[in-house]
Amino acid sequence: MDEVLKIVNEIKGGTIKPIYFLMGEEPYYIDKLCEYIEKNILTEEEKGFNQSVLYGRDVTIEDIISAAKRYPMMAERQVVIVKEAQDLIRTIEKLENYAENPMPSTVLVFCFKYKALDKRKKVSKLIAKNGVFFESKKLYENQVGDWIKRVLAGKKYTIEPKANAMLVEFLGTDLSKINNELEKLQIILPLGSNITPKDIEENIGFSKDFNVFELRKAIGERNQLKAYTIAENFAQNPKDNPLIVTTSLVFGFFIQLLKYHGLKDKNPKNVAAVLGVNPFFLKEYDVALKNFPMKKVSQIVASLREIDVKSKGVGANALSQSDLLREMLYKIFN
Repeated sequence: MDEVLKIVNEIKGGTIKPIYFLMGEEPYYIDKLCEYIEKNILTEEEKGFNQSVLYGRDVTIEDIISAAKRYPMMAERQVVIVKEAQDLIRTIEKLENYAENPMPSTVLVFCFKYKALDKRKKVSKLIAKNGVFFESKKLYENQVGDWIKRVLAGKKYTIEPKANAMLVEFLGTDLSKINNELEKLQIILPLGSNITPKDIEENIGFSKDFNVFELRKAIGERNQLKAYTIAENFAQNPKDNPLIVTTSLVFGFFIQLLKYHGLKDKNPKNVAAVLGVNPFFLKEYDVALKNFPMKKVSQIVASLREIDVKSKGVGANALSQSDLLREMLYKIFN
């Protein structure tokens, strides 16, 4: 995020590079930087003649270089944006000659998503030397909560720890998806609001009582009645609670418990980092650790592998979602 701000501030200050190569597994910042360049390098009057958007699947590197070598019309610069540039990965090295001597009056932007160029390659070194070579890396799950807090703070909102943890739990590490939900909340809630679990439930559609978050908690507490009640609700609402997602998350929970049992340093900060979880959930892991000894956790992991295979339709054609969920809980609790 600091690097993104640095690039934006340089552009604001008039330091504009001839090439911006935006790449990486996390598309959120690639989109944001591209959007900023698209909106702010040229005036509205200049954009008609001097701003073009190309798509990697439709053009060649030669087409892009040809467009980049044109001179702007009645403007200081032109902007050429190449979206879905990852489709050009096999021929990207043909950009070397241009990257070595780019047109100073062109701002050439590549949006190279879900992949990254080898930084040791000549083309990468030339882009880094004469332009901006930015890599957008995916955040680990235990980093997303802080990212949510920073984004909301910038918009004058705060969020309760449990509400934050719920967002991460249900939306994962996809920053674009999380940001879309945050923007919905900002439209609904007054400026300066403190976002609560109730806000998440009412406006994003998560059930407070029937979700994987609560199922995992019930399992960790060995609360069989609650766990079976949630599982039955899942079975009745399979579209909202896909079996494959449920089994995968429960399996992941026990893998984390296995790691926790094996840790010598059980300092909360270290545990959260090693397990890759929000510190808010550590109390639940502590409870589960006492309720499930290491030998039992190992047995559960082996059983859940079988359930996971069955949830994907292998050798379980006659079993319903309800049957598989009951089998999963039976093997966990017995």
